[in-house]
Amino acid sequence: MDYIFDTHAHYDDEKFDPDRAEVLASLQENGIRKAVDVGAGIPSSKRAQSLAAAYDFLYCALGVHPTEVGDLNDETRAWLRTQAAGDPKCVAIGEIGLDYYWEDTPHEDQKREFLWQMDLARELGKPIIIHSREAARDTYDLMKEARAGEIGGVLHCYSYTREMAREFLEMDFYFGIGGVITFKNSVKLKEAAQYIPLDRIVLETDCPYLAPVPFRGKRNSSLYLPYVVETLAQVRGISEEEVLRATWENAHRLYRLPDPLCNEDGFMLK
Repeated sequence: MDYIFDTHAHYDDEKFDPDRAEVLASLQENGIRKAVDVGAGIPSSKRAQSLAAAYDFLYCALGVHPTEVGDLNDETRAWLRTQAAGDPKCVAIGEIGLDYYWEDTPHEDQKREFLWQMDLARELGKPIIIHSREAARDTYDLMKEARAGEIGGVLHCYSYTREMAREFLEMDFYFGIGGVITFKNSVKLKEAAQYIPLDRIVLETDCPYLAPVPFRGKRNSSLYLPYVVETLAQVRGISEEEVLRATWENAHRLYRLPDPLCNEDGFMLK
């Protein structure tokens, strides 16, 4: 089985400007059947939307990253609501959340806009893509306040402990696993990946960032996801085929998309 769904990519990023068309053309040829280009602010959300409109296998998520919440005002909030509601290729609100690593954006501003975007997702019936960096407890507390378990979504680039994963699992969230799991120092993430049920894990790249070993430090792309699959299989003691099949199915459930490999009863066709 060579069907891979990259649930979180940034092909709109300027690092792909020199050869974006060539890279995207190569994905289908190498088993990357679907990908979601995720907005990180209003400008990047517009670019993600344009890419999704141009490529059948691409979808988009529209949202404002916690360090970019200065983008949000009455006009841009209205744009986000209208476009997310009306674009059939928009599968989620994201990426949204909290980032306490960078100190440029006041935490209270991040919290306010995180709550607003979760409310928007509830209003539109779309899942959320959560960015959370060095803000585990506040992220969890705000998700509880917003009853995020009723909204659904994914913790993008999960980086917290097994114990924290248990709390997010109570809300039935998915966990995005990418290139970081291949790093030698990713002990905490490997422990979490062993613990999280397989039916709650999805593959992601966050490309052009976080390329897996042996490409660490270089520009990432969905073409490197087999290295993540290999490591996940090793960590969990299962076959790569099991990882591929589960993550493919999970991605479709996460984004509420029909799975072309399953019949109406959810059974694999091949």
